[in-house]
Amino acid sequence: MKILGISFGTKNGTNDSLCMEALMGAKEKGGDVEFIQMSTLNIRHCTGCCACAKTLLSGKGNMCTIKDDDFEWLLDKMLDADGIIISDPIFEEGASGLFHTITDRFGPRTDRGNNVIGTKIAQETGGKIPDPRLLKDKVISYIGVGGSDWGTRVQCEHAMHALTPMWKVIDNAWFPWAKSVLMEDDKLAEVHQIGCNLAEAAKDVEKAEYKGEEGACPHCHNRLFYLEPGSTKAICGLCGIVGEITVEDGKTKFSFPEEQLEHAHDTMSGKFIHGKDIQRNEGAFAEIRKTDEFKTRKKKYTDFITPTTVR
Repeated sequence: MKILGISFGTKNGTNDSLCMEALMGAKEKGGDVEFIQMSTLNIRHCTGCCACAKTLLSGKGNMCTIKDDDFEWLLDKMLDADGIIISDPIFEEGASGLFHTITDRFGPRTDRGNNVIGTKIAQETGGKIPDPRLLKDKVISYIGVGGSDWGTRVQCEHAMHALTPMWKVIDNAWFPWAKSVLMEDDKLAEVHQIGCNLAEAAKDVEKAEYKGEEGACPHCHNRLFYLEPGSTKAICGLCGIVGEITVEDGKTKFSFPEEQLEHAHDTMSGKFIHGKDIQRNEGAFAEIRKTDEFKTRKKKYTDFITPTTVR
């Protein structure tokens, strides 16, 4: 049972220590642990070229145009693990920029639905089958580490990373005012338990359950919502379920019709809907780009100004 710990903080900083504390817990439960310090890696930003989605949904495998950084090495490590623990410093109330970059690089390339569709197309056409490890169930836990109590976005942004490959989130914790957390035994015990929980979950992923605090969304445990002004309509910021926010007996409640689960971003049915939408839209755009009218419209902008570059 491989348990991988990844720290997005400064080298030998608090994030490293908390990640290692969780790994100690995982090791106690029988995990074969490994640790990665992200600041030692060279990770480039996603360019948004959509090559990964295009190749996947045309049965040509799983391709990223960025070849000269360490992302492939990192992804291989993550796909090989049975469970992953991520410790991440909170930036501007949310996940760090480096964590966002990793989430972006996961993108449509690691999406479970896209890979199921891409595998089927490749089998039917004799194309290139995507890495089968992308269809493997996995458990993951997140630890957000804050220097203050500004962290209201971090749990949603962390769980967004797991949503793409449909990995099961076991714990999704954040610790405010955590500069001196290594001196707080109760907090260290919580982090240690996160590691224990993950290793136990990795032993039987099918029966693994969320162990963190209950969220406002009864489906994904998210607490952030997009609210429709002047109404009770709300959209879960993580799973995308559309429902209503009401107050009953002094308590906030988010409710939604059962059929919304078919459209949720973290269900296979929802992913298939999204994947087919992407396939249809990419195909339509590919045809539009061939037309003289599109080329003329595009030329207006490319002729207008050129980007300023570093000299």
